[in-house]
Amino acid sequence: MNNVEKKEYRLENLSCANCARKFENNIKSLPTVQEATVNFGAAKVSVIGDVTVEEIEKAGAFDGIKVVPVSQRKIEKTPFLKRKENVVTLISLIFLIGGVIASFVYEESHPVALSLFVLSIAIGGFDLFKGGFINLTRFYFDMKTLMTIAIIGAAIIGEWREGAVVVFLFALSEALEAYSMNKARQSISELMDIAPPTAIVRRNNELIELDTEFIQIGDVLIVKPGQKIAMDGIVLKGSSTVNQASITGESVPVVKTKGEDVFAGTLNEEGSLEIEVTKRVEDTTIAKIIHLVEEAQAEKAPSQRFVDKFAKYYTPAIIGIAFLVAIIPPLLGGDWKLWIYQGLAVLVVGCPCALVVSTPVAIVTAIGNAAKHGVLIKGGVHLEEIGRIEAIAFDKTGTLTKGYPEVTYVEAASSKDFIQNIMSIEAYSQHPLAKAIVEYGANNSIHPIEVDEFKSLTGKGAEAVVNGIKWSVGSVAWIKTISLISEDVLRKVEKLQMEGNTVILATEEGTYRGFVAIADPIRSTSSKVLQDLKDIGIKHTVMLTGDDPNTANAIAAQLGITDVNAGLMPDQKLMAIERLKEKYGAVAMIGDGVNDSPALAAANVGIAMGGAGTDAALETADVALMADDLEKLPYTISLSRKALHIIKENIMFALGLKIIALLLIIPGWLTLWIAIFADMGATLLVVLNSLRLLNKFSNGQELEKVKK
Repeated sequence: MNNVEKKEYRLENLSCANCARKFENNIKSLPTVQEATVNFGAAKVSVIGDVTVEEIEKAGAFDGIKVVPVSQRKIEKTPFLKRKENVVTLISLIFLIGGVIASFVYEESHPVALSLFVLSIAIGGFDLFKGGFINLTRFYFDMKTLMTIAIIGAAIIGEWREGAVVVFLFALSEALEAYSMNKARQSISELMDIAPPTAIVRRNNELIELDTEFIQIGDVLIVKPGQKIAMDGIVLKGSSTVNQASITGESVPVVKTKGEDVFAGTLNEEGSLEIEVTKRVEDTTIAKIIHLVEEAQAEKAPSQRFVDKFAKYYTPAIIGIAFLVAIIPPLLGGDWKLWIYQGLAVLVVGCPCALVVSTPVAIVTAIGNAAKHGVLIKGGVHLEEIGRIEAIAFDKTGTLTKGYPEVTYVEAASSKDFIQNIMSIEAYSQHPLAKAIVEYGANNSIHPIEVDEFKSLTGKGAEAVVNGIKWSVGSVAWIKTISLISEDVLRKVEKLQMEGNTVILATEEGTYRGFVAIADPIRSTSSKVLQDLKDIGIKHTVMLTGDDPNTANAIAAQLGITDVNAGLMPDQKLMAIERLKEKYGAVAMIGDGVNDSPALAAANVGIAMGGAGTDAALETADVALMADDLEKLPYTISLSRKALHIIKENIMFALGLKIIALLLIIPGWLTLWIAIFADMGATLLVVLNSLRLLNKFSNGQELEKVKK
């Protein structure tokens, strides 16, 4: 039994947080089930045990929950107006309207009016009463239990019209809540639809169309212009621009040529591509993103844990208050019918639905929005922490800079001939600086030529014979020992070194001929991102790097960062993070997800650069910027702050409307229909307020609105 694997299923009709909890408990009570977890946000259930789909659906029959295997890409959805519960609600409304008309023509107690109200209650509230009675027998007090007691009580004291109105409004609120929750979950469903379900594969020199689940590692995909790429892989043949916005959030298409990685769900724009598959469909980057987003939505944020704990005591308290309202005033001489009616209204207004759903719907929506824009947030707790950040620590290499060396300056009498000679030598070297020179030449349409007698001198440089002439290329210190270098050149070299460049000198037969400056260039977006962070109220930014202090200070000066800690080992970066936390409170660390792992773990929020295609970044960090770019950082902080603001508003709405309604007890103005309006209004208000997070806003938009 212990070896039973975990099975996952997608759910349809799961619209209520209380229903999700009850559904989970029902599955756990099955004798063959070891463990079950319902993910309300992602509408999924994970089950460990020998159980069938039919048994799981039976456990959710109280709410009409449909269950399908997670491998099934889509659930057949019933249109809103064709759903059984919505049709029943409409029929209930027709009888209610008939009853209201009959009560005006005759009177409310007339048999015709009463019959219409009874039919309205019976038809509209059948499922409600069924669930409510079962809950009563088990002493389980949820929304359906409270509503059942209230409606039966209304019927006993003769308030048939009010009972019918309450049934209709409750059914209407359930339908609208289901619609709103499906809207909130649309970010995940859109992610699931990104990658195509089939692809054209070449096998045995034949082109065949296969479902992606049958495509194997090593298969070759044929992707035509305008088609989406179905699997992660490497370009074998062809060149094209690929729109990666669905994975990384980048708006500008990226040129892909032979040997470069491509991701499932991205759009091939111009040329035909042949792609070797490197991952199975369940292991693609988009599949991992979907999985992590769904897991993130299941993780409870601190505010949600507070609300759940509060709701646990809130419902019994409401039942107690309703009982006291119905009993104490009549014992003191009040009208029994009036105060029993008021007590029933308290039960209705006290339904905890709005409070329970106030936090998860906002978290589901915000995490889904972020995923669509190339930011993977690993859970509600991290979503909340991002919004509280006061200071941010940046790694330098690969974060503020591009992470690879580029030629920044060339000085020589004939730069083209000079570059051709030294790149011909460096083509034999594997050193990163040598690669930068070779790439610079290629980008300028300069091609290497054959050399003889190549020799690599460790720690110094390299030398070879080019066109019968000996050339030496290497460090300033080494070249100074074999050639005379003028003071003017040395001053230029020193200036470039102070600006963060590494300078390579070259000689021809011992005579100095020129130099090349190479640096890890600053990302074009770094300065703007740092300014945006300052604009939205981040109090402090610091650079933590293992690089040389001169280089680090030069980069920091260009970016306007005043706090620099250079030459740090990983454990020293961790200590620096701890000091920042002591001084500023909530601190984020941004790095590559691997080398900076101790500092990322120590920070309140660890943010990894370049999540797309990088398993380590996806797994180790709290947040992954999929595009390998800082541009989404201000957006992420703004989104988090907006989500925190909306969660607080939701809790205020959920409790505020109920408190106002309860205060109406004092003058005796609280009615059942006001109570249901307060409950329905609070629920819809928090859901619709949370859906504001679906609106796309990138960094630069709405930043002013989300300052601390």
